[in-house]
Amino acid sequence: MLAALTTVPVAAALIALPAQAATSSGPACPAPTRAELKGTETDTPPKGAKALRGVRVRHLPKGFTNGSVSAMKHDGITEYGYTWSDNRDDLDRAHRSLWVRVVCWPKASKLAQLRKLPVDLGTFTNTEGAVRLGGRTVLKKEGDGALGHGRYVGWVERKGVVVTVMVSQPLVPELATIVKGIKL
Repeated sequence: MLAALTTVPVAAALIALPAQAATSSGPACPAPTRAELKGTETDTPPKGAKALRGVRVRHLPKGFTNGSVSAMKHDGITEYGYTWSDNRDDLDRAHRSLWVRVVCWPKASKLAQLRKLPVDLGTFTNTEGAVRLGGRTVLKKEGDGALGHGRYVGWVERKGVVVTVMVSQPLVPELATIVKGIKL
């Protein structure tokens, strides 16, 4: 009888927990809110290290004056990112910008799959290969075209979750620290 009484509260507590709370890794992939999917406003001043819900950027360089959320759903994936930047023109080599994006792509499980990442901006088709950076193995490429000047990296954080980071040329020396400080 005593055993039955002790198992009822334990079972009730286990059933009451949501599935995500039962795991230490958290939700499968950070997702934008409906407002973020619709919004296009610029934040002045920019949001801080928690600008993306479910993502923490623990090393955020100084000097940013603007920020904006980018979020969209297409082709079975969800892209969710935030861009920090200063007031300089994008073509100015002193322009400072940082773009952190999470791509919820169910097929992602290995780094090599990033070459087939189904996004329009920031593909990894022509990369310099895999390197260790900030304690992670990432694909790396130089920024060009729509990405602007600087360096672009990406990795599979866990199955179904890809993280990409683009920094402008003045922030390249801080890229390893930025990558190391990103936590989902």
